[in-house]
Amino acid sequence: MSELVVAEATIKPQRRLTRGQLIWRRFLRNKTAVFGAAGIIFLVLLALLGPHLLYWKFDDIDTGAFLAPPDSAHLLGTTQAGRDVLALTVRGLSKSLLIGFLVALMSTSIAALVGASAAYLGGWYERAMLWIIDLLLVIPSFFLIAVASRGAPEGDASWLILVVLLAAFAWPLSARVVRSMTLSIREREYVLAAKFMGLSAFRIIVRHILPNASSLLIIDAALGVGYAILSETGLSYFGFGVQAPDTSLGTLIGEGSTMATTFPWIFLGPATVLVFLVMCVNAVGDGLRDALDPSSASGGRA
Repeated sequence: MSELVVAEATIKPQRRLTRGQLIWRRFLRNKTAVFGAAGIIFLVLLALLGPHLLYWKFDDIDTGAFLAPPDSAHLLGTTQAGRDVLALTVRGLSKSLLIGFLVALMSTSIAALVGASAAYLGGWYERAMLWIIDLLLVIPSFFLIAVASRGAPEGDASWLILVVLLAAFAWPLSARVVRSMTLSIREREYVLAAKFMGLSAFRIIVRHILPNASSLLIIDAALGVGYAILSETGLSYFGFGVQAPDTSLGTLIGEGSTMATTFPWIFLGPATVLVFLVMCVNAVGDGLRDALDPSSASGGRA
């Protein structure tokens, strides 16, 4: 009996895991998501460090190598202008990543504030926001962005206009989902208590409602990066996105598509990077969805 008492006394109580630790464990169990996260980290490091490590810059011209195939001097060959395809791809990757992350951040922020405020405030404000959301959902955004980007002033910061336009049309669907979640959250005790304490609507939305919708917002931001990159690629492919002398993955794919059968290295480099990038982003988005959703069986048991 005494031995049993001593054994029980020596057993240390297990420390409970925090919600963040549980999410992290579930995410790590998804090998595809972990591979996607590693791929994104690799591409981000390549975009940041590549220009400093490569011998050729994206705007350098090798007058002795026009449309040269891959060799030791140019690992991915050169373009018809004698520019190194690898350097161009790294430059295009950095621009596409920057656009993707900025658009995702802006669109998710707009969706969170508009959707939550519409559901919480209600009345004429909610009706007005829903009307704007429905209008934006039926407008052919691709053509409007194409026309607006063509009329934008040229310069080094012209791509910022593209970021604003993409973000302006990317938030309505997510805002509807946030509104639906807020309709149930606003009736909970802690929200009603904060309201009776006299807190402003903005503070209640930011401090009490949006944190409880953070799972959806994180997933939306992760998947929004892939949407923004593909949208920018499509616009740049047709000549409405990033303009010369700057470049992006879409611009490179558009230029290389006309020579895909004769000089395939111009097209294959940026196209491969784009496919790999979008696959990694979608894998991370799916992994976050499974890790943040307690009812999902894909993340395994915590």
